[in-house]
Amino acid sequence: MSKLPDFEALAIFAKVVELRSFASAATELALSKATVSKAVSRLEQRLGARLFNRTSRRLALTDAGQRLAERAARLLADGEDAENEALSQSISPRGLVRLAVPMTFGVKAVAPILPEFLEAYPEVSIDLHLSDATVDLIGEGFDAGLRIARLPDSSLIARRLCAMPRYTVAAPSYLKRHGRPTHPMHLAEHKCFGYAYLSTPGVWHYTNASGEQASVRPAGQLRVNNGEALLPSIIAGLGIADLPDFIVGDAIALGEVEVILKGWHQPEGAVHLVTPPGGPRPARVEVLAEFLTKHFAKAKKR
Repeated sequence: MSKLPDFEALAIFAKVVELRSFASAATELALSKATVSKAVSRLEQRLGARLFNRTSRRLALTDAGQRLAERAARLLADGEDAENEALSQSISPRGLVRLAVPMTFGVKAVAPILPEFLEAYPEVSIDLHLSDATVDLIGEGFDAGLRIARLPDSSLIARRLCAMPRYTVAAPSYLKRHGRPTHPMHLAEHKCFGYAYLSTPGVWHYTNASGEQASVRPAGQLRVNNGEALLPSIIAGLGIADLPDFIVGDAIALGEVEVILKGWHQPEGAVHLVTPPGGPRPARVEVLAEFLTKHFAKAKKR
């Protein structure tokens, strides 16, 4: 006997019992009568017992068939219920979406817009996982994630939501005491604070308008795994940091820090929605993807 039950044959047998006819079961299941007959014969051979007594006019269950019929009917009903539930979730937005988002971006940019989404889709629930570490979407069972970086090649399906520039910044008090670097290589002479989850965490890469490139390995007293944790030390005038706009943009606007190395640019980053590969996404994931896409497209225009 093979390891798995012959679920197909059991389901066909249950339908024959329900309709008391091989021909009617074949019609309802959109199968040929021969296929239905072979499935029941296959089941009888597997079980070593006849399930029906058949004549030209009558179809009756044997004792073995009667014992099997109730369980086969439950199996068919459970299978139909499971398929219908999965189908309804793939068509109409309902169920749980597990979404992985970087910590500060999730708090500042995603959490504030979730009430609008939850009101629009009351049958969809969100499990929002906040962490700056790159999670394994497939291995950890996430439906989707947001990534803020240049994406490496992977099997994940990515949708670009918006650009996310980075700025090298320092407080006016730091620049007054230590001077303003004008070339990336000058950073080696300064106190620079690092972020652990950059694609190249120990190296900052720059390019200027003429195409000149520079890569530096800055060093300082502080390294963190959440970029926002650098802000107090930077604003206090203790060093230089390289941070994305969603973390440092307000501090720049308030004059608490200044952008330095203005003639130089980091490789452009972006916010991406990533989902596991495979077939069509469930409706609950698709509506969230569309909601995030529209929101960040509007935010980009403002």
